[in-house]
Parts: sequence; C-alpha cells; structure tokens
Amino acid sequence: MNKFLLKALVLASVNVALLANAQFRTRNRMDKLEDFDEQKFSWGFYLNGNRLDYRIVLNPRYGSSNNQNLVTSKESYSFGAGLIAKWRLNDYLDVRLEPGLQFGQRQLTFNTQSNDQYAAGTLTNDPFIPIPLTEKDRVREIKTTLVDVPVLLEFHGQRWYNSRPYVAAGVNYIVNLQSNSDSTDDNLQQVFRSTTHNFAWSAEMGIQFYFNKFKLTPAIRGTFIMNNEIVADNATTPPYWTSAMSTLQTRAVFFVLKFE
Repeated sequence: MNKFLLKALVLASVNVALLANAQFRTRNRMDKLEDFDEQKFSWGFYLNGNRLDYRIVLNPRYGSSNNQNLVTSKESYSFGAGLIAKWRLNDYLDVRLEPGLQFGQRQLTFNTQSNDQYAAGTLTNDPFIPIPLTEKDRVREIKTTLVDVPVLLEFHGQRWYNSRPYVAAGVNYIVNLQSNSDSTDDNLQQVFRSTTHNFAWSAEMGIQFYFNKFKLTPAIRGTFIMNNEIVADNATTPPYWTSAMSTLQTRAVFFVLKFE
C-alpha cells in the first residue's frame, strides 16, 4: 500500500508537469498568479512519499566478525503530510516553516550470536550469560511516527513563464512519537529504544508551477538526523543489540507535492 501511494504521487506530479509544459509552449499567454510571490506571508500544505533508512556505525568488537557486518538495516517506503508557512525576504529569498507528520517502519537485523565469544568478559566489558537468539530476537520491526519541523531558507531564480526553479536548505527539529525512550524494558524484552528529540539538516530542490488558482511545487528533499539515536540497553542485557552499534542515525528522502 505504501509503495503504491508513492508511485501514485510520482505519476501525479509527472502528469501535472506535462500539462504545465504544454502551457509553457505558448509565448504570448498571460502569466498566472503574477502578484502571488509579492505577498509578505503565504500559506499552503503538502503531501509526500518518503523513504526511511538508518545510517549505522558498528561497534568494532560487537558489531562485526570476520569482516562481516552483524547489524543490517532495511529501508521502508511510506507517506506523510504537513503545512507550509512562507515569509518573503526579497525577490530571491524566502524562509519556510513546514511542520509535518511522517510515518514509516524500518527493520534492523542482528546476526550477533557470535558475540558469545566475549561471555567471559573483557578489559572494558563485564561478563554475561549467553542466550540463544531466536528469529524474534534477531529482527526488530521499528515503527516510526515523526513530528518533523523544518525551517528552510529558499533561494529561487526568476520566473520563466509560469515556472520557477529553487533550492533550499535548513535545519529540522524532529520528535519520534514511538521512540520507547522512557521504557524500562529493552531488547531483552523485544523493545527497541531510541531518542525522542532529534536534530537534523535538510536540502531540497524543486520547480514551482503557477496555475490560475494555485501554485504547485514538486520537490525532492533529503533529511539527515545529526545526533545519535541509540538508547543503550540495560547494563545486564547481553551485547547482542545496541552494544553492537556505536551510532544510529535516520536518513530520509522525500518526494513532496506542495500546494499554495
């Protein structure tokens, strides 16, 4: 269902772009929404498809064995939506606030049974009692609901008939509503914990198309969380899960359709 929605958004934007291109071939037509971008403030909303994945930096002792990575990530495709508030600075620069809600589900696989070799303890880690890892222990399905609040500085060129290209970059404050960060249970009880409050940076590019009643903007955005999202397992938990990772950070790519 999620992949179908993403494909539908892509096809919709392509069809709109083709229709717009047909309009742009007429040199003598009137520009549309001529005064729209002269407003100091304007509003809108957006819909998007997203691709969520993790960037993983492995612990050299517990995260790899014989040059093989013991922890792997599988991406997911899903959707989101949000609002747009634009503040015009001058003819070429805008500030945009685009709070939204993003949904997704990722998978982490821990092939870390080989860490039993450290059960007797090391100079830096206490001994532990090994347990046999079942399929339920090895795989974590991580459901995610993100409140994403990006603040973007947009630089755009001049209008070419009824279109205008732009690039944007900025920072995000992201709240993970399904982080489980306050849970006393951990991976030993099949509960994966991550940080609730996160900070990221984003970069975006797109083309704004002007129609009689609204402005449509298809865009591509990349968002990359900067802080480490790992909440360590409890001290008595064997080093099969969070101990195998040094850093875990969300990477996201969005295909966005904006309506203003």
